Amino acid sequence: MRSRKIVAMVLACSFSFLASPLVSAQSAARKTAATEKRGIDAPTTARELKELRQALAAQQEQLQKQQQQIQALLDQMQKREESTRRADEAARQAQVSASEAASKVNALESSIAKADTEAGKTQSDIADVKLNQQNAAVSTQEDQKRVAAVEGVINRFRLSGDVRVRGESFIQTYDGCGAACNDRHRARIRVRLGIDGKLNENFIGGIALATGSVVNGAPDFKDPVSTNETLTSYFERKTIGLDRGYITFNPQRAKWISLTGGKWAYSWNRTPMTFDNDLNPDGFNEKLNFDLHGPILKNFNAQAIQLLFNEVSGATDSNAVGASFSGRLQLGRFITLTPTFTLLNWNGADAIAQAASPVTLPNPNTPAVGTPLPNPTSQPVRIINANAFTNASKIVGTGTGQKRAFVSGFESSEFLLDMNVLTPFKRYPVRVFGNYVKNLRARVSGDTAFWAEGSVGQQKQRNDLLVGYSYAEIEQDALISQFNESDMRAATNVLQHRFYLSWLMMPNTTLAFTLWHGHTMDTTLQNAARAPGIPVGGKDPYLNRLQLEVIYKF
Repeated sequence: MRSRKIVAMVLACSFSFLASPLVSAQSAARKTAATEKRGIDAPTTARELKELRQALAAQQEQLQKQQQQIQALLDQMQKREESTRRADEAARQAQVSASEAASKVNALESSIAKADTEAGKTQSDIADVKLNQQNAAVSTQEDQKRVAAVEGVINRFRLSGDVRVRGESFIQTYDGCGAACNDRHRARIRVRLGIDGKLNENFIGGIALATGSVVNGAPDFKDPVSTNETLTSYFERKTIGLDRGYITFNPQRAKWISLTGGKWAYSWNRTPMTFDNDLNPDGFNEKLNFDLHGPILKNFNAQAIQLLFNEVSGATDSNAVGASFSGRLQLGRFITLTPTFTLLNWNGADAIAQAASPVTLPNPNTPAVGTPLPNPTSQPVRIINANAFTNASKIVGTGTGQKRAFVSGFESSEFLLDMNVLTPFKRYPVRVFGNYVKNLRARVSGDTAFWAEGSVGQQKQRNDLLVGYSYAEIEQDALISQFNESDMRAATNVLQHRFYLSWLMMPNTTLAFTLWHGHTMDTTLQNAARAPGIPVGGKDPYLNRLQLEVIYKF
């Protein structure tokens, strides 16, 4: 505003200055006109007119210069005004910036204060983190110790088991068989799962579960020689039972001694002729085992055996006690011999006869005419649903106290010789063994049994093959018929062939085929197994039992 006032004043002065010559010129013009009217001479007038024109030109020139100066002054004033405006704008912007800066300073101060607070908190958090890290480190160490302890426990135990699916056919054809000639076909499954391991440095323990059996459409555990379940009974769930449960004391300072109790796997050498592979005995075992470094004798062991099979309250218990002795002989680089001798005496064995084949009342031996019959009772339930009863038996007691008993006592003297031969073909070793048993307490002529078997191959690596054949002759009372191999034509009084082939398809999967081909030797004997329609004294035809199975082990 001030600059504008200055410009107005300058313009006023300039116009007043420029107006004075014009007034003078106008006055001179009026004078000239007056002179002309008064009659003044022409020369004088021309001269004055010329002077007047010159003065007017000088005034116009002066006016142009004044206009240029005024324009320059106006331009200068405009520039100053623009500069002033810019200065004002800059001042305003500066004021705004200063205000913003002040706000930012305040915010910064607040942030700094907050940062100081956060810094204090951060330092506290850092201290907490360090403490947590220390605690975490301690906790991690403790967790590692616990994990190591758990791993140590887990590593002390071994998980094992298998699943077997089997297809099985029975074929027995003979003249006059009629409906009995219809072949039988069935599918079966076996499942086993076991855990064995060290309980501590001196004790070993284990448990195992296995499928059981079905009797008359109901789950049943009365068959000690089979863990098969037939795929039948309208999709019912299959039975699972305790197959093993034991503890073994094997001290580190005396590894040559092992004391076992419970339900355990066989600890002595045997063949299926004496005990079925699926049977795990109950009782106790004390074993001394010595590794030797002689040129031939490499190992010797001796063990005491106590098998408990019938505990009765208020009566005499039944058991089998004995001993077994075994050695391992190394004949050169290729032949290993393992001879074993076992003596086992059965006390109170008659309980087995009654459990397997209860007496049916009234008395099967009809009393004399006029003698009162015993009071009728229901058919006693079989306690053992195992092999068919084929031993010689008798009825003891009177009336409702009658029971079935063995004709013979049982004390088996058994010799087993197992020979393994390495061949130039490492995957095809040869194994040959023989098992001979004599019942020292038999009261019938049939008191001996013999089993011979040979095989070629092994089951260790993928695609391994094992081919074998076994032959058995078991007389009527050579063994108790309830506990030996359950797949034979009969448990005793039997002649049995077996052919088998196994292929290890994968490291844990086996495909196997077995053919059992056997018949009863003497059908005239008491409790002899005979095909339907075969009379006493007739020839029992061979029964062919074919088994195709897949076994998965883990």
